Amino acid sequence: MARVYNFSAGPAVLPEEVLLEAANEMLDYQGTGMSVMEMSHRSKPYQKIIDEAEQDLRDLMNIPDNYKVLFLQGGASQQFAAVPMNLMKNKVADYIITGQWAKKAYEEAKKYGTANAIASSADETFSYIPDCSDLPVSEDADYVYICENNTIYGTKFKTLPNTKGKILVSDVSSCFLSEPVDVTKYGIIYGGVQKNIGPAGVVIVIIREDLISDDVLPGTPTMLKYKIHADNGSLYNTPPAYGIYICGKVFKWLKKMGGLEAMKARNEEKAAILYDFLDNSKLFRGTVRKEDRSLMNVPFVTGDEKLDAEFVKEAEKAGFVNLKGHRTVGGMRASIYNAMPIEGVQKLVAFMADFEARNS
Repeated sequence: MARVYNFSAGPAVLPEEVLLEAANEMLDYQGTGMSVMEMSHRSKPYQKIIDEAEQDLRDLMNIPDNYKVLFLQGGASQQFAAVPMNLMKNKVADYIITGQWAKKAYEEAKKYGTANAIASSADETFSYIPDCSDLPVSEDADYVYICENNTIYGTKFKTLPNTKGKILVSDVSSCFLSEPVDVTKYGIIYGGVQKNIGPAGVVIVIIREDLISDDVLPGTPTMLKYKIHADNGSLYNTPPAYGIYICGKVFKWLKKMGGLEAMKARNEEKAAILYDFLDNSKLFRGTVRKEDRSLMNVPFVTGDEKLDAEFVKEAEKAGFVNLKGHRTVGGMRASIYNAMPIEGVQKLVAFMADFEARNS
């Protein structure tokens, strides 16, 4: 069976050479006589795996020494509660609602204090990023929260919001490591890895050290305290060990590819191929305001639901899978993460052109 072009929003495509390397080490990791899946997380070989993964991530993102890197479980959704539990000292936080995941995080935060929606693009089905240059940031807000790339709606913050001196917390699940980032602009950057970095089951939290303390909301579960994980080097309990091992391999692959500057150039080239086609197509059209388009997730429609369904069906037969849009918006969506090769996008566009010729 040949490999398909997998445009899934997550769990998503991984670099083929990483998968082959992992397959090669499945029964015997570097002479240990066992798989990483079977290895004690307290062993020397595993300590080396997690230490190297952290160092490679620090190198890729230029993470300053006063930030901790935590490899956790529970996915990004668990952070919707962990963030307010650890940071809501004044019991006030401001949220910018640009899609379903920001909205879910906002709803969760309401359980722990006052959450204010200070900007939203819900009025136009989240098809744009609101102007965040002069927001009504609450004077006593503990932080301002964004979801930086919106997987479902295909939008991306090109400029970070002016938080007026407040801590910025960002969920970067679907744009993680897709381009260089200035970590110092954030208090916390976190993301589930199953879109752009590894298999589902790992969430990475990059947090400034001064935000880590025992001073958390009463009733915060031990497992949701950042301090517990920071003090124990992400090994307080058994971590998602195999997932972290794969992430580590992806970090090495990214370094080999030239790092995040090189990935950004590559991702811009891939996205341009698809967006240029959509902008000139008579059948297909993109659904996002041009200046707010994501490099990672590209939603599009024909304007006819039956034709959309037919396109998805034919595409799958042709080896382009998981192009169906999220159930809340319909249409199509091509997620073109780091590991999607450029020829996957070129071939998809050729298939779309052929479909258009046959259906116009």
